Amino acid sequence: MGQFEYMIDRSHKGEAAPTAAFTGPDDAAVTLAAFRGKPLLVNLWATWCAPCVAEMPTLDALAAKSGEAMAVIAVAQDLQGAEVVDPWFQKAGLKALQPYLDPENGLLDAANSALPTSIYYDAEGRELWRVVGAIDWQGAEAKALLAEGGV
Repeated sequence: MGQFEYMIDRSHKGEAAPTAAFTGPDDAAVTLAAFRGKPLLVNLWATWCAPCVAEMPTLDALAAKSGEAMAVIAVAQDLQGAEVVDPWFQKAGLKALQPYLDPENGLLDAANSALPTSIYYDAEGRELWRVVGAIDWQGAEAKALLAEGGV
């Protein structure tokens, strides 16, 4: 696996989760508010983004491990939506992650960030930190970050 490059950004700590709607695996509109009540890790990614794709297996392993303690969602920012994301998911063989779609880039615009970006929200929907770039979600630094949120 290649070298992951990322930066931890805490400048948005305490900000409320954006209200932009996106599409869930069931094709229904959903917002981040639907996940309140437990911590949420939102990964903004795209199929054409090499660092995004590189970190996806480690994110999938985290999603599988976190169970009920924390929700982990990967929200694709591909403009073609399901047309490119669904086949990518089938080929990738991920076990826990489901394809969420944001072809309008509403979440990415709200985050005002680059891909990939992973944002951790507490159970009340307030941002604690974000990782800009790809990180190994099974690595020591990711575990330390998640521990800050009680996971």
